[in-house]
Amino acid sequence: MKACVLGATGFIGGQIALAALAEGWQVRAARRNPSNFGAIASAPVQWVMADLRDEDSLTEAMRGCEIVFHAAAGYPENFRRIPREVAQATQEMQNALNAARRARINRFVYTSSLTTLEPRKLLADEALTARPLDETSHYTPGAAKSAYYEAKWAMETLALAQKDLDVVVTVPTAVMGPGDVKPTTSQVIRDCARGLYPVYFDAVLNPVDGRDVARAHIIAAQKGRAGERYILGGQNMTMLEMLTEICRVAQRPPPKIKLSRGLVSRLMRVMDAAPFITLTDHIRMFEFWSPLSDAKARRELGHTSRPFAETVKDYLDYELRIKN
Repeated sequence: MKACVLGATGFIGGQIALAALAEGWQVRAARRNPSNFGAIASAPVQWVMADLRDEDSLTEAMRGCEIVFHAAAGYPENFRRIPREVAQATQEMQNALNAARRARINRFVYTSSLTTLEPRKLLADEALTARPLDETSHYTPGAAKSAYYEAKWAMETLALAQKDLDVVVTVPTAVMGPGDVKPTTSQVIRDCARGLYPVYFDAVLNPVDGRDVARAHIIAAQKGRAGERYILGGQNMTMLEMLTEICRVAQRPPPKIKLSRGLVSRLMRVMDAAPFITLTDHIRMFEFWSPLSDAKARRELGHTSRPFAETVKDYLDYELRIKN
């Protein structure tokens, strides 16, 4: 089997490349920057150049492959120019889909986002008792003042609308763990382990290890049903539970100061009003965080997830290695 990974220098894309290699597949790793190797510099992949804005480069990157993993979709954050961000993201997705047709790809696996699920606001005491969202839950355009939410929904909708291309969509939750070079979501592990999280508020998250997400992508390429989306998750945890577990592994005291959700909302609005501050949309939209169900992926793909404590330990060990 030969697979092309778009976004191989990113966290999830890099882990997909490693998982495909472990499966015995040939891997063509696409990147836009020739000097960027992400977390897989030593992996035996074939590096190729490709740009989501250039359909021809994508076609050449995919040509000769049977499967494409599209884990390179953009990360628009500027809520002050949502239409422009959505238009660009949609065009990039269309370029990738067109390229897959031209390259005669057998299966196109697109890595979407949990922001394409239903945007519901939970009360503080509903964190873990509310009905978990599943694949039947869909984002409502305009529900969030967020370029990220709008763009991710537009891209996923376009991917699933294809009639002449075999598309499977994955919806990873809060992905963390080794290989998160920048880091992205794993920054919460790094910062909490350094004692930079003295406070918490009522919210629920679903952390999942990037290695487990990558393995599920490989199975989705083989067994996933065309036109379906699969949530790839780990364990639903309150913010306090998650931070406490990180602190336990890092041998630090857990946070003691609780902020009310009302105060956090007011702080977000103040920062939104400042033109020189651009908050990560996942943080801005904390009121939409909900428990999630990955039962479909576990049932149909055999998706499994390791304990969060293992992810924390392995990530902290990984961060130490790349520093030395």
